[in-house]
Amino acid sequence: MPDPRPANWLSSALGRQLLAAEAEMLRGMLDDVFGLELLQLGSWGASRELLSTSRTRRQTVIADTSGGEVDVVAALSALPVQTASIDAVLLPHTLEFEVDPHAIVREADRVLTGEGQLIVLGFRPVSLWGLRGAASRQGFPPGLQQMLGVGRVRDWLGLLGYEVVMQKQYLYSRPWAADSARPRRILRRGLFNPLPAAAWLIKARKHVYRMTPLRHRFFRERRPVFGAMPEPTTRNRP
Repeated sequence: MPDPRPANWLSSALGRQLLAAEAEMLRGMLDDVFGLELLQLGSWGASRELLSTSRTRRQTVIADTSGGEVDVVAALSALPVQTASIDAVLLPHTLEFEVDPHAIVREADRVLTGEGQLIVLGFRPVSLWGLRGAASRQGFPPGLQQMLGVGRVRDWLGLLGYEVVMQKQYLYSRPWAADSARPRRILRRGLFNPLPAAAWLIKARKHVYRMTPLRHRFFRERRPVFGAMPEPTTRNRP
């Protein structure tokens, strides 16, 4: 049975403010993401707010539960998607709600084309949000399995041959009730807001290195038999 806690929290005032701020942040991140298909893995919010500024021809949301604006219901570790067919993949806190986040990263890598882009959002364990999550039996936001440090995710991407082209920290606010100043605090650190960032974003590009086949020495050194000028010998010299 699907866990209703994440969806219920995102419909709260604090959840709506976080979702709106992340949609605003992604507006700039998606400027250079082109192609035929952008895939969002995991449902984050009841609408397609995060994909509203995408420039790809199509945007598809795949989640393991139905509801909201989900297009396809499937296991995120076994996507019904052809290998190397997707131009960009968005993981909005998806890894933190899964028991095996590394499997999700590998599956996203499988469906991405060469030079495809991967955008990952996550919460920082060392933050007020991380401390509240550690102190709560339900996690925070509710239903969260674990918080992953940005260094750990970068290591996974490095082993898969990705280049991190952008890394950003955000969420400079307390994990309490929403207030009127929160939209400014979420994305930018203010003069009177010295709190450390509670979330991170990574934008990475997939590189595919093809090996250039070397010609056998016999074929490299063998001279053409026909159509070549004869080389002079000592017997032909006067």
